[in-house]
Amino acid sequence: MKKLLITGGAGFIGSEFARNGVDRGYDVAVIDKLSYAGDRERLAELSSRIGFYKVDITDRESVQQVFKQVKPDAVVHWAAESHVDRSILDASPFLDTNIKGTQVLLDVSKQLGIQTFINISTDEVYGDLGEEGQFYEATPLNPSSPYSVSKAAADMLGRAYQRTHGLQVITIRPSNNYGPWQYPEKLIPVVVLKALNNEKIPVYARGENVREWLHVSDCTDAVFHLLEQGSLGEIYNVGSGEEKKNIEVVTTILNILEKPEGLIEFVQDRPGHDFRYSLNSMKIREKFGWKPKVHFGEGIEKTVKWYVDNRDWVNRKMRYLQEYWKKVYK
Repeated sequence: MKKLLITGGAGFIGSEFARNGVDRGYDVAVIDKLSYAGDRERLAELSSRIGFYKVDITDRESVQQVFKQVKPDAVVHWAAESHVDRSILDASPFLDTNIKGTQVLLDVSKQLGIQTFINISTDEVYGDLGEEGQFYEATPLNPSSPYSVSKAAADMLGRAYQRTHGLQVITIRPSNNYGPWQYPEKLIPVVVLKALNNEKIPVYARGENVREWLHVSDCTDAVFHLLEQGSLGEIYNVGSGEEKKNIEVVTTILNILEKPEGLIEFVQDRPGHDFRYSLNSMKIREKFGWKPKVHFGEGIEKTVKWYVDNRDWVNRKMRYLQEYWKKVYK
């Protein structure tokens, strides 16, 4: 049985990956510092089946201790600060976690001879597109927000350690994820919660910005394909091929909830707001036969239902987030 050490495993995507890993028969251990967006409730069903370590990945000594105890065959690195708006307000946590934290993990992996290091990047490292075109794995990186810059640096660090030190790194760049358990600072859970409460729903500019939406279960499935079959040192885009304008996503949710579009409130655009992302994912599709299973229409219906059924959790997290923002950005 292969031992997996999952960073950020109490987060939205990391917890889905941990659940999938256990289901697939892996021996799973999780590192998570349990920042405001981390939540062990996401892992409650796995509490007796995984190892959990409350550790900040920038803490080298603690990370070394965990590695020596777990003795992982592979590290799957999901941990990251990931909210663009917060990175614009204060880039420091993003530079610390996303760059320094990744460096610590790479150093310890190199030191202890880890067989495989899966470095999770993002489509945002490419910058943005106009109405046409796609990002390929060879597209030059051109990040435009402090968040995407920090992820591009982490992405490049992994590839530098591959070339310089021979660390066995696979780089994965997924598109926008959605699904259950996403923290209510991201578009879809925010829209659902505000619609349920009959509150105004802020939409940047006219909502014309385009994102490629990938269900979280499809994202983690792709990563397992690459963990098990991917070529070391390679880069892989992982996208759904389903692009939606932000305003389309918002109106779709309102229609599902039978709420009026009058709740939409257009607000001043985010500084430097990327217009469009679109990934060419033919490499993973052609080499490994992977393809997404959850189409957006089905996925958004199930996602909205999950948030309705778990409204208490979402409201609780939103209240906590509001208090957190007051303290941090006062």
